[in-house]
Amino acid sequence: MYKIKVNNKHDFEVDRKGDTLLVNNKTIDADIKQLNDLLYHVINENSSYNAEVVSFDREAKTAEIKVNNNIYTLTAKDQFDVLLDKMGLSNLMAAKVSEIKAPMPGMVLKVLVEEGAEVKKGENLFVLEAMKMENIIKSPADVTVKNIKIKPGDKVEKGQILMMF
Repeated sequence: MYKIKVNNKHDFEVDRKGDTLLVNNKTIDADIKQLNDLLYHVINENSSYNAEVVSFDREAKTAEIKVNNNIYTLTAKDQFDVLLDKMGLSNLMAAKVSEIKAPMPGMVLKVLVEEGAEVKKGENLFVLEAMKMENIIKSPADVTVKNIKIKPGDKVEKGQILMMF
């Protein structure tokens, strides 16, 4: 499930169940053909669209897409981004970061940094398995790791302090 915001105005909830595409819980029966790495042709409800990916930032989950010569700016949030928003952890970058807490209960699979390491914003800190999915937890800011309170195999609870910066 993704929450997509288009041009900071229009909100959509997009999900894929097998080969079925759902937008706002409505099945979309579109014919989508990829013409090259950045260009797609879409036929939906007897209308034809040419869609070109102008820019794409996987880390920031943003894109600019040109559809029939109109450019749209998209921002996406997956279920974990939505969860972080609900927990009030999405604005960690705006404030001085002194610790990172578990965004959800799970088990630590790998710790990818050591105490004393200088870590840049967006670099991987550790891998947390939750709901049978591996989630790579990234640094919310440029920090120096002061204390690591976890090791592989540890079970953690939501909100538990895992690292201090």
